[in-house]
Amino acid sequence: MSIRLLLAAACCLIVVPAAHAVEYNRVNTTASQISFTYNQMGSRMYGTFGKFDATLDFDTDNLARAHTTLHIDLTSIDAGSEDANTELVKPAWFDTEKFPVAVFESTRFSPAGDNRYVVDGHLTLKGITREVQVPVQLKPDSNIGIFDGELVLKRDEFGLGAGEWADTVVSKDIDIKFKVVAPAQ
Repeated sequence: MSIRLLLAAACCLIVVPAAHAVEYNRVNTTASQISFTYNQMGSRMYGTFGKFDATLDFDTDNLARAHTTLHIDLTSIDAGSEDANTELVKPAWFDTEKFPVAVFESTRFSPAGDNRYVVDGHLTLKGITREVQVPVQLKPDSNIGIFDGELVLKRDEFGLGAGEWADTVVSKDIDIKFKVVAPAQ
């Protein structure tokens, strides 16, 4: 009987570590979302980007090889009104005729404890690339990983809102939130 218990315990020790390792390498963009909030003339405003592509290579046990990219179609912006949407694609803002896509590419994932990570990377917007750090929380749900993150974009760093928009009518900080949904592999 004791040999059976010992073998059962050994099997549990072998199986348990493997159960914790989870890989996510596909993104369900239909279930994912990118939104943003900002202040305009003292009112809180909300918007979304409807089209984006993302890649993800994330293994909970191998952060050294983790990588993600995000390509956002800036013409898919919905800032809550047709006037705002029309204005935001103009040269003073995104200049989508010259720069139709914003790109984030990770350079490193670092653990921050309790399914939280800091993702370092490069954000390119309007032809300007800046290094950014994005805090992300992984929320495992059955066989799905939900990656929630937030980034405060300093619009002056990317030349967003030139001319008449350079003042404080629109807040200098834009809060970008994302939810990336990826099935576990």
